[in-house]
Amino acid sequence: MELFRIRRTIPFMNYSLVTNLLSLIFFLLAIFFIVTRGFNLSIEFTGGTIMEVAYEQPADLEEVRTQISGLGYSDYQVQNFGTCRGVMIRLPVVENLNTAEQSEAIMGALEQSTNPVEMRRVEFVGPQIGSELYANGLKAFFFVVIGIMVYLGFRFEWKFAIAGIFANLHDVVIILGFFAFFQWEFSLPVLAGILAVLGYSVNESVVIMDRIRENFRKMRKANTREVINSSITQTISRTIITHGSTQMMVLSMLFFGGPSLHYFALALTIGIWFGIYSSMFVGTSIAMWLGIKREDMIKAPKTEENTTELVEG
Repeated sequence: MELFRIRRTIPFMNYSLVTNLLSLIFFLLAIFFIVTRGFNLSIEFTGGTIMEVAYEQPADLEEVRTQISGLGYSDYQVQNFGTCRGVMIRLPVVENLNTAEQSEAIMGALEQSTNPVEMRRVEFVGPQIGSELYANGLKAFFFVVIGIMVYLGFRFEWKFAIAGIFANLHDVVIILGFFAFFQWEFSLPVLAGILAVLGYSVNESVVIMDRIRENFRKMRKANTREVINSSITQTISRTIITHGSTQMMVLSMLFFGGPSLHYFALALTIGIWFGIYSSMFVGTSIAMWLGIKREDMIKAPKTEENTTELVEG
């Protein structure tokens, strides 16, 4: 499906050196901020108190947040749980306050509402559990990366696999750099968003790489740079349709999804745009610099009979 067709091939690879220098600068800055500033980890990773309450009428989450903020809390999470009447509240660890004292103070504030509320559940998530979640999240990330490497290695020539991995890691590190620099809250939904970005980036890289492989067989007189430029130009329409429609959905979550989905949508937004950039400029440039050529896409025939069949085909 094409939204429009570009008649003239755009010379993307003529700007590969400049775009990859910019990518390298962003990449190094992201690593610098990750190392020096770290992440503003959410309660899932640091531990804290989890409360589940139920209202008689649909809960007003903004009112709940205002009541909790009035107690001096700044780092907390409020979201619907189960139904519109159920609310889950996550509170950070507070010195000199245990779980019972925290829950009593919160219930005292919530009961001032005209909407009757009752406590359903309260529990404490210790730092040990938070550390396990953090470790499991890192394991999930590395397993995804390894799976991508194996898939690209089997699906394409090894030079494409290396280029694809660098392009995808480029997107992830830059997202993490944004969260480290601005100290946005890093939670499990954000981690899920980063894993989703990896999927989008791989999909975009595979589409472009597949078109490059196809054009190597069709454009027999063209050199590598011309084949890559033509392949990216041919897939622009598809890129605009898929990523544009995805971005509209993500923007709806960003502006109307509330605080629970805000940083998840923010991670996806950053990842989508940098994913397009890295697939078009970073991955293809690395493949070109690694020396990808027609012979890598079309295996040399072993016999004279196979040679004749290849020429006739």
